[in-house]
Amino acid sequence: MKHQATHYLGLDVHQATTVATCRNESGAIVLKATVPTEAKAIVGLVRGQGPHVHVAFEEGTQAQWLHDLLQPVAERVIVCNVRGKSELSNKNDDIDSDLLSERLRVGSLKGVYHGAASVLPLKEMVRNYGNLVEDATRVMQRIKAMYRARAIPTPGAGVYSGRQRDSWLARIKGAGARLRAESLFTQLDALLPLRSKAKAAMIAEARRHSAWKILRSIPLLGPVRVSQIIAIVGTPFRFRGKRGFWAYVGLGVVTRSSADNEVVAGTIRRRRRAPLTRGLNRNHNHVLKDVFKGAAIAAAHKDGPLKDFYEKCVAGGVAEDMALLTLARKISSVALRLWKKGELWNPAKLTTT
Repeated sequence: MKHQATHYLGLDVHQATTVATCRNESGAIVLKATVPTEAKAIVGLVRGQGPHVHVAFEEGTQAQWLHDLLQPVAERVIVCNVRGKSELSNKNDDIDSDLLSERLRVGSLKGVYHGAASVLPLKEMVRNYGNLVEDATRVMQRIKAMYRARAIPTPGAGVYSGRQRDSWLARIKGAGARLRAESLFTQLDALLPLRSKAKAAMIAEARRHSAWKILRSIPLLGPVRVSQIIAIVGTPFRFRGKRGFWAYVGLGVVTRSSADNEVVAGTIRRRRRAPLTRGLNRNHNHVLKDVFKGAAIAAAHKDGPLKDFYEKCVAGGVAEDMALLTLARKISSVALRLWKKGELWNPAKLTTT
């Protein structure tokens, strides 16, 4: 049977058009094209390259749609993140698609996870809830800022209460300021019911997943946090171990070292010195970091085995902020392990390592 050559297709995707560069196995460009960013045009372009075509494009707004569209028609689909590349060289759509196809051919692209189609509805619900929380928080801050600007104290959440609305509005003097305050209160009244409805729908969808019962058994991982973990992670088997998960969450420690080896009596050996630490990794999922940091802060102040773990770290000479980091890493690693094994939380198995 005649061998079918593999083609490597790089796509530079934009709102209106998509620029494509296709290479063969030897690296020669066999196709350059510009097509509308439409399903029919892009699928036709990919199918035209034969049965063995690998496709790569950058992470972006349309990445999930394009991944799901091309997964059935391409032999391999890679969604990559090329942030941080040099800005000293020339850049345009043709150069970007050429570079993607060449890096795809030589295997230097690192893929971004876009699998777990079963959690896509939950992912959208989590995003919806997160957006509504951000919008409501922003409006609340603007309301309090109006009163602070007029030296009017606003302790607690009483200023947001509908029952006290008239008394709070009466404290605002001036037609323009009062109109703005009424507008902000109207926005808040619209957002709060939407937020509650979005939260209920998100939790109901998360309960349908098998990981719900497992993750909810872990202390301080409530319904919202568990929903966010399931939606973002999708499957725990993406990660070989806890260290890869820590880096994804943003709890991985960045180290730097140089001149690691020395020559002693004619023999090369590794220097006995610890690498320098440079804080936590910055390329991470910010929502998951907030989830596990929040769980760690709450656990450190609530009686239980996790608080005992935290206090043991502090008693051993670890600074409080580093002990919180250690606790957050412990909670995340426990969540990953239990999810993989399908087991429930058992405080008796909590170790100090």
